[in-house]
Amino acid sequence: MTTPSTAPTAIPPVLAEVVRSGFVEGHHRGSLVVLAADGSVQLALGDVTSPVFPRSSNKPMQAAALLRAGLDLSGERLALAAASHSGEGFHLDLVRKMLSEYGLAQDDLQTPPDLPLDPVEAEAYLAAGHVRERVTMNCSGKHTAMIAACKVNGWDTGSYLDPAHPLQRLALECVERASGEKVAAVGTDGCGAPLMAIGLTGLARAFRYFVLAEEGSPERRVADAMRTHPEYVAGTRRPDTWLMREVPGALSKMGAEAVQAVALPDGRALAFKIDDGAARALGPVLARALGMLGIEGALVRRIGEAPLFGGPVRVGEIRATF
Repeated sequence: MTTPSTAPTAIPPVLAEVVRSGFVEGHHRGSLVVLAADGSVQLALGDVTSPVFPRSSNKPMQAAALLRAGLDLSGERLALAAASHSGEGFHLDLVRKMLSEYGLAQDDLQTPPDLPLDPVEAEAYLAAGHVRERVTMNCSGKHTAMIAACKVNGWDTGSYLDPAHPLQRLALECVERASGEKVAAVGTDGCGAPLMAIGLTGLARAFRYFVLAEEGSPERRVADAMRTHPEYVAGTRRPDTWLMREVPGALSKMGAEAVQAVALPDGRALAFKIDDGAARALGPVLARALGMLGIEGALVRRIGEAPLFGGPVRVGEIRATF
């Protein structure tokens, strides 16, 4: 289903400010929710109930749908199915391997041809003389797994991105089950896959649902694969990887347009969205929110680092304001 925008009319609060040479030159507004271990709302800034598109933060739910569809994935392969990978060599090698394992070709993917998501990898990729490819797009692992699930079930593979396709209906059910909300709208994500809108509170509760799920359930299998192989979920230079690697039991996934969701193994969770979609504000806001969950130290400082430069000299930063 597709509905008109239900965006709230109230102006979201400022979550981060841009400070250059001691002068505040801009603001990033947004909404954020923090859940206590029992699932109750500990903190709500802005509108945390109106639906938003979680973008790639929905990927754990989409991966759970693949398992519920009967696709037998585990380990790095399951983590990659829930990934927005950086396009590093080990990511691309595994995508190609999975395509081969299921008798698929790169042209079977309906991802748009793209460069690696990581700027360092993109520069190296271009320097080596490569061009944009479908397999290089950061969602290629998810798409490979989606087509594989279709083949396992005898479903049509050419229409696997149609919202009415059995696989996508199952994905919607998984989003609703985990979030405890009805999907308010269905759009199209940047990779072409259907995108389900829920509120930020529902998104945080979905991540909480995954970390607390019964061992062996599809949701717990996805959470465990992501936490065991975080480099396949993101990349070696990405905060999601750092957080899942260094905080035992943490589940973390960012999404485009500056969305982030995190859950800890005791059920505490958070989700936020920067209203203008500025990814540069993600780190500072995430670091401050992690502090509210009691996570501190070098990791949080690393995630929150967002310097501004004047030539080669650091002259300011983007910093959280709550």
